Amino acid sequence: MSKVNIVEKFAKITEYWKPYIAAELNGQYVKLDKLKGEFVFHHHENEDEMFLVVKGRFRMEFRERYEWIEEGEFIVVPRGVEHRPVAEEECWILLFEPATTLNTGNVENHRTLHALERV
Repeated sequence: MSKVNIVEKFAKITEYWKPYIAAELNGQYVKLDKLKGEFVFHHHENEDEMFLVVKGRFRMEFRERYEWIEEGEFIVVPRGVEHRPVAEEECWILLFEPATTLNTGNVENHRTLHALERV
């Protein structure tokens, strides 16, 4: 049991769209990631995802609408809902989701990470 300094952890992250495990509890991961640019439209069959903006802002796109998520705000994307995060400028996010959640969900591409590193 040790406290976690989020700013120090984010300082170690140098790549975009590469989530890192910051903590683990009850089968869930607390992940940190830096976003910039567009991700891929995808969904998760069995997992909900929570995205909390620590710094900056991003747009969560759905097929028929979008939602801006500002610093200090979060959004929960329910399982099965197709979505795509887009960040025009660098954005720091904290994700809270089951440990089994694949970052690209139902899509396999160059950004798919089957094993995450810890930060």
